[in-house]
Amino acid sequence: MSRRDFSERDIHMALDGELPGDERTAYEAWLEANAEMKAKSARYAADREALRTAFNGVLDEPVPVRLSKVVLGEAPVVRVSPSRSRWWLAAAAAAILAIGGAGGYLAGIGRLGLENTAEDQLAEEAIAAHVIYAAETRHAVEVPASDKDHLQSWLSNQVGLKLVAPDLAAQGFQLVGGRLLPAGQGKAAMLLYEDVKGERISLFVTAESAAKAKGTYGEDDGPEAVYWLDKGYGCAVVGSLPREQLAAVAKSAYGQLLAGLQS
Repeated sequence: MSRRDFSERDIHMALDGELPGDERTAYEAWLEANAEMKAKSARYAADREALRTAFNGVLDEPVPVRLSKVVLGEAPVVRVSPSRSRWWLAAAAAAILAIGGAGGYLAGIGRLGLENTAEDQLAEEAIAAHVIYAAETRHAVEVPASDKDHLQSWLSNQVGLKLVAPDLAAQGFQLVGGRLLPAGQGKAAMLLYEDVKGERISLFVTAESAAKAKGTYGEDDGPEAVYWLDKGYGCAVVGSLPREQLAAVAKSAYGQLLAGLQS
């Protein structure tokens, strides 16, 4: 067959085993000749494995009929209370893994046919990302804290905001690094922090919100998100700390992020 131009879509098809066999050789050659796409392929493969590891306990369970209908567009839109239990995150991941592969999970987590407010979606995406990557060891971040200057400039350019990585040493947390994630129709920056006991918190920042709100989202049996939406951006600080401690960490992080955005 004649050689064709490949794209990022083909990377997902290859990882999902959907790339036609007669295109595989040309695809591999294209990947070897494009360092950026090869790096994306490796990152997506690592994300896929991280998703499967994080939700290994539910991947083989049957997807609830109601949730399958929602994903396939066969159910009406319904409003779900923000107090829904955290099993929903695992069920949603299992459904999307079963239907479309791991690559679409984070991009679709807030749009499974459920009518979410902007703050619900921000908090859910932030918590979902935290659940997946805070548990990771080798692939928790894309850029480590040792390359902090590059991390800040890269994420700033990608998200469209002037981001600084807050210094949370006074709260007992050190920067591990960060990564770029899909969020809504755009992108989000995720910064991961860790204390001496190995407890991790994450900051999730996006420039996609036009809403204005603040609050706390989560349940007692899982991580919580303290979030703000204001001035065209959204920020959520996620962790499993006691609520007062998480709020204090979030206040410090938010103040430094805001100062960076306005500088």
